[in-house]
Formats: sequence, C-alpha cells, structure tokens
Amino acid sequence: MPVRFASLSRQLHSNGQRLHFAMASRTFSQGPEQPADAVEQAMREERRRLKEQQKQRHAQALLPRPKAVKPPKEVKPPKAPKAPKAAKPPKEAKAAKGNKPSRADKQTQKAANVEAAKKADRKSAKT
Repeated sequence: MPVRFASLSRQLHSNGQRLHFAMASRTFSQGPEQPADAVEQAMREERRRLKEQQKQRHAQALLPRPKAVKPPKEVKPPKAPKAPKAAKPPKEAKAAKGNKPSRADKQTQKAANVEAAKKADRKSAKT
C-alpha cells in the first residue's frame, strides 16, 4: 500500500521540475525532433496520474462529510409531585389607612394649637 501524502502539490512540483529538466536536456543534446525516451514518458505518466489523484481529492472534498450519530438521551423518570401547602388565613385589613387626618385638618389643628399657646399663661423661667 503506497504512502498517502496530505497534499499532492509538492509532488507535482518536484515531478514537473524533473520532467522539465529531462525535456530540456533531451532537446539540447538530441534536438527537439527526437521522440521522448522511456524515462521522460514515465515522468509524464506519473505527472498525469498525480493530477488525476489531485482532481479526485478535490472532488471528494466537496462531498458532504458523514456526521456522527448522536446517542438518544436517556429518559429520566418523572419527579414525584410536591405536597400542596396549607392555605394561609387571609390578612386583616388595616384600619389605620382611613383614619389619617387630611392636610387641611392638620393645618387647622396647628393654628388652634398656636392660638392656645398665645392665650395660655406663660411661666417665667426665673420662677
């Protein structure tokens, strides 16, 4: 089983450099009209195979990935209902709220107190 590389771009790059060098050396030494030798043909075939693998990987990367199945949650037993609380007796209505004197009543009481203070006998502090 061949070793799977994470990316084929580096392999394609190095293969392309070797193929280019082989083609350049052949054209320089034998001329451009000469057919490619077996080594150059093998490099071309390897390059074609690497490009096909790269296209397959790109196509496979576009496919949806399988998702992990979530295990169903365990059903918990229902809780026992709480006992109902005893009803509280109703609160007594406050009587103080209606007995408050109004502002006018307070002012008349104050005025009456001031008048009573004026009429009252004053004791001197010395006696």
